[in-house]
Amino acid sequence: MKIQKITWQQALPVRHCVLWPTKPLSFCKITSDETADHYGAFINDKLVCVASIYIDGDNARLRKFATLPAFQSRGVGSKVIEHIVSELKKLKISYFWCDARTTALTFYQKFGLDVQGPEFTKSGLPYYKMAVRWH
Repeated sequence: MKIQKITWQQALPVRHCVLWPTKPLSFCKITSDETADHYGAFINDKLVCVASIYIDGDNARLRKFATLPAFQSRGVGSKVIEHIVSELKKLKISYFWCDARTTALTFYQKFGLDVQGPEFTKSGLPYYKMAVRWH
């Protein structure tokens, strides 16, 4: 597996397939995609996992993290998050957060993120804000 930076255009089809397949492709685009850092995991030259990081000062937000169904539960997503966390620490980012689908809480807890506040709904799905502070 190879993890590297990709363009938001490369990330869009995987986001759409995994996160919001019933919505139009444009629903998966974020206004600030042009200024974010996007990461992709490739297996045999196939893009199988994407994650986007939006940095604001010493804060970083994970959004649109998606692994193709055939590659889920194989450690691909964990390797991508580990890579991103390593990169963020090199950049002296001190606060890392995301809005996590309720079904993914235990996944993010493996990386030290804790629930911050009550459950909320976005586009009909339940979420929690999760975060970790490193410094």
